[in-house]
Amino acid sequence: MSRQDQLMKTETIIGEGYTANNRVELIRGGKVYFELLIGLIRKAADTIHLQTYIFEHDETGIMVANALIEAAKRRVNVYLLVDGYASQSLPKSFIRKLTEAGVNFRFFETFFRTRHFYLGRRLHHKVAVIDTRHALVGGLNVSNKYNEWGEHTAWLDFALYAEGEIALQLCVLCWKGWKDFPSIMGLTPCEQKPILFNFPEEEKAQIRMRRNDWVRRKTDISKTYIEMFDNAESRIIIMSSYLLPGKLFRHHLRKAAQRGIRVTVITAGRSDVTIAKNAERFWYNWLLRNNIDVYEYSKNILHGKVAVCDGRWLTVGSFNVNNISTYASIELNLDVLDKKLAEEAENTLLGIIQTDCIRITRTSLHKTTNFLSQFVRWASYQIVNLAFYLFTFYFKHQD
Repeated sequence: MSRQDQLMKTETIIGEGYTANNRVELIRGGKVYFELLIGLIRKAADTIHLQTYIFEHDETGIMVANALIEAAKRRVNVYLLVDGYASQSLPKSFIRKLTEAGVNFRFFETFFRTRHFYLGRRLHHKVAVIDTRHALVGGLNVSNKYNEWGEHTAWLDFALYAEGEIALQLCVLCWKGWKDFPSIMGLTPCEQKPILFNFPEEEKAQIRMRRNDWVRRKTDISKTYIEMFDNAESRIIIMSSYLLPGKLFRHHLRKAAQRGIRVTVITAGRSDVTIAKNAERFWYNWLLRNNIDVYEYSKNILHGKVAVCDGRWLTVGSFNVNNISTYASIELNLDVLDKKLAEEAENTLLGIIQTDCIRITRTSLHKTTNFLSQFVRWASYQIVNLAFYLFTFYFKHQD
């Protein structure tokens, strides 16, 4: 069977919608990621889209902002969209500096009050598209927390750097986001002058864009995980910084484990959100009862969102395995159907498990569990669920 036949067979099993003419690399967060981002911005000749959940006014944020300002002064069209909740602390003087230099800046406003809507949802995705040719998609915000700065070690996170046809799809998505996702939209500037790519056959990777935006009936990333659970042949590794699988995910996850699929999850040992970590530990008993291997990353804060299946395909992006990402936030992942990259990602995760993780067993969990700790974990889970229902966006369907 030829390589192309194998890919077609695999695509039939795990879903359609892949673009074929792409190159892709797995990028570990930190200095490498931001050097790549800054380098792409500096080489931009036409258009830059940068959309992120958090953009902070710190050394990393200033570094990225200065690169965007330099690009705008070169007459590159620069569009910076940040979440109106998570980035609301940006100083007005900082924003004014950007706009006066020619950077198109906008907050994604999250709050609505009409007959059918209340409160708001978050623009949680992290994407950069440069010249409709280069793209970065991952879990990294623009902040010192995700960068090596001085003696600071970056939070553990990942992104995909892609070049090729997928960049056009991501560019269209960025325009839709910039225009606040209109129901009807004509051709975007990136579609008016498409770029032709001609990569060597051995470098090509199949990639598809996956979105979760429940309000707009987009549940692609959730479907990716369900496809993974239902069609895995031997093994799945999931890294998720806030692992709180909802009822549907737990159903398919349990079925995969019952079929004999070896499922390994990597969670945060230390978290930037303590209540979320306590809520997460509430589910460890369930995971272990269903023969799912659990590891806590102990070296630093874990923020990555990666899943690899059978060493042949993977998904990377902003999506956490929880109901907030499933129903409340605007999320973006890339699925990659490429054995070489999937094996690289799998080996990277296995290396992290070996050197930087602590395995959670029933014995070790029992040693840290008593009535009080279990009550705190249960209460944390209930509070997280309550917060989800109270403070996230819901579409109220008309009768």
